[in-house]
Amino acid sequence: MNYFSNAFLSLRQWWDADYVPPGAEPGADTGEDCFDFSRFVPYLFLHAGCLLVLWVGWSWFAVATAVGLYQVRMFAITAFYHRYFSHRAFHTSRGWQFVFAVIANTSMQRGPLWWASTHRHHHHHSDQETDKHSPVQRGFLWSHIGWLTSRKNFPTDYRKVKDFAAYPELVYLNRHDFLVPILFGAALWLFGWALQTWAPALGTNGPQLFVWGFFISTVVLLHGTLFINSLAHMAGSRRFHTTDDSRNNFWLALLTLGEGWHNNHHRFSHCARQGFYWYEVDCTWYILKIMARLGLIWDLRGVPAHIYEEARTQTLNQKA
Repeated sequence: MNYFSNAFLSLRQWWDADYVPPGAEPGADTGEDCFDFSRFVPYLFLHAGCLLVLWVGWSWFAVATAVGLYQVRMFAITAFYHRYFSHRAFHTSRGWQFVFAVIANTSMQRGPLWWASTHRHHHHHSDQETDKHSPVQRGFLWSHIGWLTSRKNFPTDYRKVKDFAAYPELVYLNRHDFLVPILFGAALWLFGWALQTWAPALGTNGPQLFVWGFFISTVVLLHGTLFINSLAHMAGSRRFHTTDDSRNNFWLALLTLGEGWHNNHHRFSHCARQGFYWYEVDCTWYILKIMARLGLIWDLRGVPAHIYEEARTQTLNQKA
């Protein structure tokens, strides 16, 4: 397939992620597993958009909005895209699963079913040759963002997410994963315009809130998430002797609301808690506990006793 054919296919798939050219098998991960510029364009657009801050400037309100949106959307990614959709670590209602899927979708990390199917594949093949984003196999840059530009990694493997593919609203959201980010960006611009008109003392406006709330917040959020694919398999400590090179990293845990306890997670991935001990900060777990108290979610999976015993034994062995 030549460059122009690739570009045309990318344009079609930006609107309909499940579109396949005539004769191709739906969901097949065909094509060479390599960098594809047409797949890189959305990420180039996101990063280039951050440069607009030179024209729109800043205000305390715009910066606070960017930070707040980072926190809210990081929680939606960690709690729902990851711990719920990928690992079924708790249960919730059909309505709440859709609400948080929409919030997570504003992060431009594609749809919930693609995210979950890709992550489930990662756990089945972690740091093996078929892992889509292993730094052990292909280095930091590929594991961090290069794999996202590969046409081979673009389709959603619905066979891996049959449990959630039964919900048509999630399939629609997954198929049109650019729709929510577009609406989100437009809403930020309109909100900024409204504040400029009715609350000028805040010192913000439509373009400024759009740049800070959409571009800057989303880019930092994207890299924060991707560091778990890359650095969390390269830097940190290993409590458990897993078959991959996953590691626990305190700084990544702070950045990602608890995802940095990656070695813990790879030892027992179906647990809603990744910081297994009180001193392992896991903000996502704390919020999930509050949501459970409020009845918004239930059946939170904790850490089994045998996992704690294994951790204790391995710690003693390391000290011996």
